[in-house]
Amino acid sequence: MRATRLDGIPPTIFSTMSALAVRTGSVNLGQGFPDRDGPAGVLDAARTAIADGHNQYPPGIGIPPLRAAIAAHQQRHYGIELDPDREVCVTTGCTEAVAAALLGLVDPGDEVVVLEPYYDSYVAMLQVAGAVRRPVTLRAPDFRLDADELRAAVTPRTRFVLLNSPHNPTGTVLTREELQAVADLAIEHDLVVITDEVYEHLVFDDHEHVPIATLPGMAERTLTLSSAGKSWSVTGWKVGWATGPAPLVESLLAAKQWLSFSSGTPFQHAVAHALDHEADFPLALAKDLQGRRDLLCAGLAEVGLAPRVPEGTYFALTDVGHLGWDDGLEFCETLPERAGVVAIPAQAFHDDLDAGRHLVRWAFCKEPDVIEDGLRRLREAALEK
Repeated sequence: MRATRLDGIPPTIFSTMSALAVRTGSVNLGQGFPDRDGPAGVLDAARTAIADGHNQYPPGIGIPPLRAAIAAHQQRHYGIELDPDREVCVTTGCTEAVAAALLGLVDPGDEVVVLEPYYDSYVAMLQVAGAVRRPVTLRAPDFRLDADELRAAVTPRTRFVLLNSPHNPTGTVLTREELQAVADLAIEHDLVVITDEVYEHLVFDDHEHVPIATLPGMAERTLTLSSAGKSWSVTGWKVGWATGPAPLVESLLAAKQWLSFSSGTPFQHAVAHALDHEADFPLALAKDLQGRRDLLCAGLAEVGLAPRVPEGTYFALTDVGHLGWDDGLEFCETLPERAGVVAIPAQAFHDDLDAGRHLVRWAFCKEPDVIEDGLRRLREAALEK
């Protein structure tokens, strides 16, 4: 028995494929969590917070030191000025931030423009909120935002844009010009932009993450979501945040208070330490990840799965159609038996199934020896159908 608001929403593909990896003893190049913990000083800060008695409910909006650290982070990196008492809210990871933003802002029937392929929680929460998805597809092989497709997606019922950059799963980092196209449309049609920037620090080569809130006319209409999990390698702590104009943050908090209310008091103290005192860690992590990206992409190319080299995030996409697979899901479901490796079928992130049917996502946030083991298994397997 299930509420009709959940009809058609399958279990998250990440749980399904990670369980398959455990069951088959496969190398998990699917779900995006690192094999290595974050900086020792941040882990020690959590232990100290526990020892110091920070183990009871924090304020629903988040502890003051963390809200201050988030505001300082936004000012230090992007020149964004925030009132930590009214324009910052701590959430249980960015997944809750997405849920609370949509439940707190979107009315049934509102149209939301969303870039696809998309993180699967977007679809679930848009449906629960009663929203109408208006997908704009980042298409292979370049996965760039088409301004004409973006404009065509907007109708008189459109009220929001749900943005994600650096983009999971394509690895695209939206350029300033692409973001300006979104901003121009948002201003013209009086849209609110909800932007998921969890990979904000994990960009490679000469690419730059530009928060859309920094573009002219956007600060007052942008709710920015992020978290510590990816940038400081503490994904299990589930500490995220939302920042932006007080009315948007208040709307998110109005929903968030009935979800987790609050969470992880000692982890909030530790993340405040990370933001204030371990600011160099994400830069070193990005440099390290770039090397692992190159290792994975070169190995995938060697076995006939040449990827589009990602500009950011943890992930690379490959097309399996030329190997005779009409269905990336079937490829991924049988890959553990054929190769002892798990990957993620990207069609799970698409409304446009033709655009995503042949795409498979691989994670390079794993240790180099894990990536090399996975590549060895792929080299020794029969990948063609």
